Amino acid sequence: MTGSSSRFIRWDAPGVDSKSTAEEDDLIKQVEEQINESQRRVFECHRRAFSGTHVKTQGVVKGTITVPSPDASAPPSEYAQGFFSKSGTYQVHMRYSTETTDLIDDRVPQPRGLGLKIFGVEGGKLGDVDAKTQDFEFNSAPAIELGTARVCRDILALRLEHGHDAEELDGELKKRDDYEVQDSRNHIPNINLVSQVQYSQSAFRHGEYVAKHRLVPSSAAQEAAKREVKPEHKGNTILRDWLQEYYKSNEATYDFQVQLLENIQEQAVEDNRNAWDEDKYPFVTVAKLNIPPQESFAIHRVRFHEQELIINPWYGLEAHKPLGSLNRLRKGVYAASRRLRGGLNGSEPKHVSDINQIPDN
Repeated sequence: MTGSSSRFIRWDAPGVDSKSTAEEDDLIKQVEEQINESQRRVFECHRRAFSGTHVKTQGVVKGTITVPSPDASAPPSEYAQGFFSKSGTYQVHMRYSTETTDLIDDRVPQPRGLGLKIFGVEGGKLGDVDAKTQDFEFNSAPAIELGTARVCRDILALRLEHGHDAEELDGELKKRDDYEVQDSRNHIPNINLVSQVQYSQSAFRHGEYVAKHRLVPSSAAQEAAKREVKPEHKGNTILRDWLQEYYKSNEATYDFQVQLLENIQEQAVEDNRNAWDEDKYPFVTVAKLNIPPQESFAIHRVRFHEQELIINPWYGLEAHKPLGSLNRLRKGVYAASRRLRGGLNGSEPKHVSDINQIPDN
C-alpha cells in the first residue's frame, strides 16, 4: 500500500533540526553536571549508582517485534521507513521504569518509562559501535516538560535546590509561565504499567521523514488490567507487583505506532513541551510487539540492566537519528551519566549484541 508523500516534511528540510550552538553546548554541559549531582545524591543514600533518570526498575522482559510484510494491510510506504521498511521478526529486551531520579514510592503519581532494545538490526549506525541493535525510549507523558536544553537546565536547578520540599518546589514552579506544563507530570494516571500508552515525546528521523513514536497496549488482558487504578491503597512496590502478577499467566502485545511531521509550525521539533495533535496528525501502526508470560522481575536480569546495559538511541540507525534540542542534550547527558555510574559501581556499562547475553533468571 502506498500513499502521497507530498504532505510529509523531509528530515533534512530547512527549519526541522537546528544545529547546536555554543550557547546550547554550554547548557548541555551544565545539565550533565546537574544529572551527575543527582546521581551522587542517590549514591549517598543507596551506596549504588544508577542512571541519571528512570532510576527505579519496575520490570524487565523479553519478547519479539514483528514488522509486517508489504501487502494490502501494511502501512503506507511513508510510514514503513528505516527499520520498519523490512519485514521480519526480531528479539527485544524491554524495561519498565519510573522516570524520577530517585527510588520513589510506587504510589506517588509520576511519569513511567519504557526502554526497548531490538536485536539483529542491520544498517548504517550513528555511533562508533555497531552492536546490530536499535533502541527506542518511551514515557507515559505525551510531551516532556523539559522541552529544550535551556528549560531542562532551569527546571533541574529548581529540583536540585527545592526538591526536598514539594510545596516549596511547587511555589517556585508557579513563578514560571509554563507552570501547567511543569505540573502535568504530577497528574498522570497511576495505572498498571502493562496497560499504559507510552510516547517518545521527542522527534526522530524516520527514513526520509520525521516522526514521533508511540506504544499502544492491544490485548484484552491489558485492557482488563487497566481497570485497577488505585495503587495508593496498595504497597509501595505495587507497580512492580502488578507487572509480576500480570506476566505470570498473560502475554502483552503492543502496537508500535508512528506519527509523521506535516506542519513545522504546529508540530515543534526543537521544543517538546507540547504533543503533536493526534487527531490532525494521526498515529499509524508499523509493527507489533509480543511479550510472552515470564518472570518480569528476575533479579539477575534486573541487575544486569541497571548496572551493565546501555540503551541509547544515539547508537542506533542513521535512519532514526534523534532530532531537536532535547535529543542533542541527551547525547551528552547519557554519556556523562554512564561514565559516573560505571565509575561509582566499578562496572562499565556495555553494548549488548545478543539477547542471550542478558540473564533470564
